[in-house]
Amino acid sequence: MGKATGFMEYPRMENPYRETQERLSDYAELHLVQPGEIRLCQASRCMNCGVPFCQSDYGCPLHNLIPEWNDLLCRGQEKAALERLLETAPFPEFTGRVCPALCEKACNLANDGVTNRDNELYLIETGFEKGWIQPRIPEVRTGKSVAVVGSGPSGMACADFLNRQGHSVTVIEKADRAGGLLMYGIPNMKLPKEILARRIRLMEAEGISFRLNTEADPRTLIGYDAIVLCGGARKPRSLNIPSMDAEGVHFATDYLTAATRGLLDGTGSLLSAKGKHVVVVGGGDTGNDCVGTALRQGCASVTELEMMPCPPKERIGSNPWPEWPRILRTDYGQTEAAAIQGADPRVYETTVQRIMADADNAITGITTVRLARDQEGKPAPVPGSERTLPCELLLIAAGFVGCEEATLSRFSLKADARGRLMGDGSTHYLGGKLFSAGDMHTGQSLVVRALADGRAAAREVDAFLQG
Repeated sequence: MGKATGFMEYPRMENPYRETQERLSDYAELHLVQPGEIRLCQASRCMNCGVPFCQSDYGCPLHNLIPEWNDLLCRGQEKAALERLLETAPFPEFTGRVCPALCEKACNLANDGVTNRDNELYLIETGFEKGWIQPRIPEVRTGKSVAVVGSGPSGMACADFLNRQGHSVTVIEKADRAGGLLMYGIPNMKLPKEILARRIRLMEAEGISFRLNTEADPRTLIGYDAIVLCGGARKPRSLNIPSMDAEGVHFATDYLTAATRGLLDGTGSLLSAKGKHVVVVGGGDTGNDCVGTALRQGCASVTELEMMPCPPKERIGSNPWPEWPRILRTDYGQTEAAAIQGADPRVYETTVQRIMADADNAITGITTVRLARDQEGKPAPVPGSERTLPCELLLIAAGFVGCEEATLSRFSLKADARGRLMGDGSTHYLGGKLFSAGDMHTGQSLVVRALADGRAAAREVDAFLQG
């Protein structure tokens, strides 16, 4: 390790948030950047453990060599540290911003874990600033061509890996901009879109082609030697209650997409929360992003409903280290809502029972109901717990149930019971020239897991092409 006593001398110091009122006035990045001296000190807190759980399955799906590049960073060898990071991490500028940092909770310092996410972000941004990040163009091409369908995290990681192996890669994206979930599923304040555009430009310089506004179809992909489906688990989970077709009821991804597209086009969002009472159903990352976006659009109020009970503040016995701690967390959106409204917007063990609409079928309010677990452990409504809330915008962020039916139909595929496309033995190979990767293969998960699965699929495709 760079400094044997680093973890005792320096307290954990994350990149701080910008002041709440300031960041609510724009869509700029949430965090402030700390000087390099702080990052070097923070890297010195890494103990280079004999058993580094941070890079195990508990910690990093990409299996980043975290102790190694932290050691190089704390010694001031930034370029060497970046090179070591890039051996396993395809896009640290993404994970350094949106990854929940599983590695930090698996750190032997436990709740005081090393700031790996901020450290990797510092390394990659320093690399871009100093010109160390340059197009890496394969010296030899194999003559094999691959179509990657979908330009989200798994598609980008898959395309990046296969291009480095010398294959000719075309990424096919049905949206008007590349990036998939990274572009339209994550708000600009969490992942600035210029950061994403910068990486796309770099990939194009390395020889990867992006075809936008294009629906993939087997008939148009005949000439490719392999096809990798990376379309994500985009089928949203519905509430399954009447009046879901009322004006003002939207799935979270549609709302976030409209917000980002309006910001980038300079037109404003077509699904604005301005002046409206907003209710968000779902307490995960997407629900929190809806809360933060609604506040920036000037909503009248925002309430977040969560079907599950409030998590404990500390680990319980069935959730030991180095597992990810299933404890109460308050993210940026909830913090901002509390600052504006005076209270946490989350209401636990509650769901929507009824949607109320006017004569024009526009939503005017909702009836919520408390939930309790029955004898089989399933949530059931509590009689007499109904409550009416004003609501002109209802956002459903209840997760996803699998890949879209249109994709399955076009490629004559059948998903498993969880909506996943998996080959025999959980491989990525679907038969013929087809492979799947990312959320389409694993089910809804984290960006970092999608990156890891995209690379894993790319290895199988490479072996398939090379023989």
